[in-house]
Amino acid sequence: MSSLSEQLKNLGFSSSHEPDTDQNQPAHEIRPDTSLPVRIQRQTKGRKGKGVTVIFDLPAQEELLQRYAKALRKQCGVGGSVKNGTIELQGDQREASKVYLEQQGFTVKLAGG
Repeated sequence: MSSLSEQLKNLGFSSSHEPDTDQNQPAHEIRPDTSLPVRIQRQTKGRKGKGVTVIFDLPAQEELLQRYAKALRKQCGVGGSVKNGTIELQGDQREASKVYLEQQGFTVKLAGG
């Protein structure tokens, strides 16, 4: 068995290597079901008057929810999280969220006030 330093010397990155096709599908190739409308709602109840944008009815796949939440937080420049199958963003981010989700192929409805 070779030493650790010899093993580390052989490590490297090659951009010419193609990924194995036998592995599970990567997250960026998972196709969500976009046939059902996604609802976006602003909520303040139980939040001491602070408003949050809540996005309902997205695909229930945890990987996709995390990916969409990260992209929405970055696009809106706010914090947020994934809770109970919904995405919560700080502040009123309904319009920016709607634009992003429509670009991703979803039908979006603004719900509530």
